[in-house]
Amino acid sequence: MEAFRTLTSRTFVLPQSNIDTDQIIPARFLTTTGREGLGKYCFHDWRYGQDGEKTDHPLNHSDREAERILVAGDNFGCGSSREHAPWALKAFGFDAVVSTSFGDIFRSNALKNGLLPVQVSPETLTLLMEQPATEVTIDLEDNEIRFGNHVERFETEAFARLCLLEGKDPLGVLLDALPEIEAFEQRAGSMS
Repeated sequence: MEAFRTLTSRTFVLPQSNIDTDQIIPARFLTTTGREGLGKYCFHDWRYGQDGEKTDHPLNHSDREAERILVAGDNFGCGSSREHAPWALKAFGFDAVVSTSFGDIFRSNALKNGLLPVQVSPETLTLLMEQPATEVTIDLEDNEIRFGNHVERFETEAFARLCLLEGKDPLGVLLDALPEIEAFEQRAGSMS
């Protein structure tokens, strides 16, 4: 996992609310325990029909290198628990999702897998929805989202933020602390 400190990118806007994890990656594609190749299944049923790729769907024309911030309607990632959803979004090219709210399990899975969910006010979301492809900076070190003259602070759970800033999953952070944990255990054991 790469360290996430500051991301500056254009946005890709999906104005729908209540986008659930089955829309992000349909259940029939959950046959793998690995992340490889999941980008092609991201929003699959929106992007493909019986005759192949839907040429009129905006996701099929997104600039995956330049549009790494997904802006979506309220309640993004609701529905069933599915770690594959943030995997698919990351593999598709998104590094952050901006919305007014997120499904709790999706938020947790996203943070553990290097995808930053940024919860903003309805006013900020409206501004971003009205201006697709806006250049936005998400600064995790300062917990700010910035575009134009607009700045809004956002919150990220402290341990998840530490993991993202260090580019490590929760186990990696704990393993790095192993010498201190063992030293504490030795000191605590000698006190008894």
